[in-house]
Amino acid sequence: MDFKILFTIFFAVFIAELGDKTQLATVLFAADKEVDKLTVFLGASLALIASSAIGVLVGGIISQHVNERYLHYVAGLGFIGIGVWTIIKA
Repeated sequence: MDFKILFTIFFAVFIAELGDKTQLATVLFAADKEVDKLTVFLGASLALIASSAIGVLVGGIISQHVNERYLHYVAGLGFIGIGVWTIIKA
C-alpha cells in the first residue's frame, strides 16, 4: 500500500467534506436528543463508504475507456463550473 497516496486521498476527502451539506445533515440528525449518536455515526459512515465505493467503481470503469489526461481536464472544468455557478448564485 502506498501510504503517501492514502494520506493524500484521506486529507483531500476530509477537507472537501468539512462543512458540506452531508456534514450539516449529520449535525442536524445528531442534534436530535432522541436519536442515538452511534446510530447517526454509523449511518453517515456507511453512506460515505457506499458513495465512495460507487466513485471508485465508476472511476475504474471510465478509466478503461477514457485517457486519464482527459478525465483530469473534465474534472477541472467541472470544478471551475461549480465555482462559477456558486459565485453567480451568491
